[in-house]
Amino acid sequence: MAGRINDDDVKAVRDAVPIDAVVSEYLQLRNAGGGNLKGLCPFHDEKSPSFQVSPGKGLFHCFGCQEGGDTIAFVMKIDHLTFSETVERLAGQAGITLRYEEGGYNPSHQRGERIRLVEAHKIAADFYREQLNGPEAEIGRNFLAARGFDQDAAAHFAVGYSPAGWDHLTRYLRGKGFSDKELISSGLSQDGRRGPIDRFRGRLMWPISDTSGEIVGFGARKLRDDDNGPKYLNTPETSIYKKSQVLYGIDLAKKDIAKASRAVVVEGYTDVMACHLAGVTTAIATCGTSFGNDHIKILRRLLMDNGSARVIFTFDGDAAGQKAALRAFEDDQKFAAETYIAIAPDNMDPCDLRLAKGDDAVRDLVEPRTPLFEFALRQIVGRYDLETPAGRAAALDEAGPVVARIKNSSSQHEVAVQLAGLLGILDTQFVVKRVGQLARWARDRGERGPAQGGPSRGGPPHQQVQAPKAPPGPALNLRSPAHRTERELLKLALQKPALVSPAFDAYGIDEFTAPPYAAVRQCIAEAGGAEQGLAETRDYLVNVLDAAPNDTVRNLVTELAVEVFHGKTIDETYAGMQLVQVRLRAVDRRIDDVQGSLARLGSNVAPDHLAAAQNEVWVLQQYAQSLRSHGAAAL
Repeated sequence: MAGRINDDDVKAVRDAVPIDAVVSEYLQLRNAGGGNLKGLCPFHDEKSPSFQVSPGKGLFHCFGCQEGGDTIAFVMKIDHLTFSETVERLAGQAGITLRYEEGGYNPSHQRGERIRLVEAHKIAADFYREQLNGPEAEIGRNFLAARGFDQDAAAHFAVGYSPAGWDHLTRYLRGKGFSDKELISSGLSQDGRRGPIDRFRGRLMWPISDTSGEIVGFGARKLRDDDNGPKYLNTPETSIYKKSQVLYGIDLAKKDIAKASRAVVVEGYTDVMACHLAGVTTAIATCGTSFGNDHIKILRRLLMDNGSARVIFTFDGDAAGQKAALRAFEDDQKFAAETYIAIAPDNMDPCDLRLAKGDDAVRDLVEPRTPLFEFALRQIVGRYDLETPAGRAAALDEAGPVVARIKNSSSQHEVAVQLAGLLGILDTQFVVKRVGQLARWARDRGERGPAQGGPSRGGPPHQQVQAPKAPPGPALNLRSPAHRTERELLKLALQKPALVSPAFDAYGIDEFTAPPYAAVRQCIAEAGGAEQGLAETRDYLVNVLDAAPNDTVRNLVTELAVEVFHGKTIDETYAGMQLVQVRLRAVDRRIDDVQGSLARLGSNVAPDHLAAAQNEVWVLQQYAQSLRSHGAAAL
């Protein structure tokens, strides 16, 4: 096995790759004040951002689920990588060549599995792209041209071609040092009678990237009539490709989605291409599966669930498209964004529409027209004969529960009124009451019902979410003045060590009454004290994190390192106040302990012990008086 990565190289990677740049690949970040950024946590579901990033310190921390750490920790957790795999990936992005303590430079066959599989996909994408220029791929080039995509468009989306032979790519990747096991694991090859053969043969190829831009799979389109496979063939489920967790085009669209607070969901690869080339650069598509919960999580982190966010679905108007729209509406309430559906004239998809009517027609298509809930209700109601009382009642029985699932009571009332109009029921209040009754029954059964007192549908929802479980370890009483002051002092020691050093380093572990804070104080001591943070805060914080005995303490360190201060002006005066208060309480506790011990002993105390104790109390009382009179100058 490869040796341990050189510590200096790990430090170089941490310094070279800004944490905000890495995190921004996965979610939208906004200013949180105090030099920090905030966003929706990628590690747990939340409706308002509690995830904070401190670029200056190179740390992140979620105040909801308590996850925290540096750039390496973030990538390890979000992409399920080992420490070595993460450092190798980030080093590759930064152009840093890593050294290993044992065995010299790391040979390619020893690199982490994910790194290897991603590398295989990158090489495969380059291979397919080159093949598109060959004579055999003319059929593929003609396919693209017939749909309005020229050579530049193909290059922009890295479209390629897989040769029709049995093992062209397999042999090519073998020559690059990949094992047969890696080729099968990647999904690029499959078992044949005489060994691995190419999974994709004679097809047009679209590389599928994850949010960070790494290629993790392919979508392949059939071109020849003698190809007995499906019209579209995707990479099978692998350790790096989960079809329910990828969106085609997300790597190209994510910045514009975050900037415009809008996402356009289309159905195919060529539809994404057509939208982007027409100027709709927020278009993305699912990859061989329905739009589902994991896709929603990806978009929510980019949209930040602000009140102006919109998601527009461009399903076909045929029966399959209508069914897809209804499935999407089932998850509609998981968005805070407004959701709409756009159906082109004559049921054309965006690619066909662009060919027939040009770029303007595509841009016009995705301007929000029909709210998704309205479309869904019309589809339900349209299945019944509304000319008869029985038909209207049956339509209400099916549509009513759909409206009852709307979380916000005012929005629910408004949609119920619209439902009454769609049904042709003149007694609007009857429909409103019926929907309200269904909602109450759902709540009583513990199902999804409207949250009381929430905001309007366009704004961020105020759902009643379960509070995250408290991290293990002793509880903190933040109403305690002592705990609040100790917390502020530790924040100063981590974030602004110059304001409390060297005085802080003379403070004992026992001066922190909350055990979790005492543990953080111990970590700072083991990292060399706050004085170590005077030269380079980021290295100092890394050392403090490394000294943490477990994840609970480590998460508390990141929390304190990014949390904003309570004071308005954070200067020497403010720092001195925290230093004095923590020390003064420690002195007062010691006085109480000594006097309490003497009181318990009573007349049984030895004279010399009594004299020593009384002298200690007198000295401590004088010190306390000095602290109260002179503040930090008495430390």
